[in-house]
Amino acid sequence: MFSSKIAFCTKLAMTIVVAFSLAGCESGAIGVGGPDAAATAAAAAPINQVTEFRVGAGDKLKVNVFGEQTLTGEYVIDPTGSLAMPLAGSIPVAGATVREVENRIAAKLRGGLLKNPKVAVEVASFRPFYVIGEVSKPGEYPYRAGLNLLSAVAIAGGYTYRANTQRVNITRAGTAQEVGYDVRSGPIVINPGDVIHITERFF
Repeated sequence: MFSSKIAFCTKLAMTIVVAFSLAGCESGAIGVGGPDAAATAAAAAPINQVTEFRVGAGDKLKVNVFGEQTLTGEYVIDPTGSLAMPLAGSIPVAGATVREVENRIAAKLRGGLLKNPKVAVEVASFRPFYVIGEVSKPGEYPYRAGLNLLSAVAIAGGYTYRANTQRVNITRAGTAQEVGYDVRSGPIVINPGDVIHITERFF
């Protein structure tokens, strides 16, 4: 009787462990930087879809203030995430969409010498992305719209013979957590500022 209870408990414990393991395997991304599930989910969200672009430090923006040639030009977002413009001063823009940047610039100018400024903003050039680890040419590369993991690896010279081609770790721009993705789950979108880490396979 006692041994039967032990066997039942052992079987129940193994069933629970297997259930949790299968639940983890169904996820498209596995965090490797810490236990914060919310941060992992947020970083993993853009895996197979193009999200609305948000500017960050290193992006160059072309700003057109209609009728104001002295304000119109190209501006680089500084390391603090701000845009410095004549009359407007320093404008925090990191994490904003292009439309939001337009509104922030217009609001700042409206509080100065201009009554009703009309502002148009477009991205002149993106901040670079980075590939490290088991690729032929690790380093910093210029970003282009529509980039995915396969094209990013190709730009970096392709995988080395030691590379794990089934999984990839990515630190998304604006986060500090490296997150693991299953390459077999589909195309993985790469964003400006992302750090792609190609790890070594175990065998």
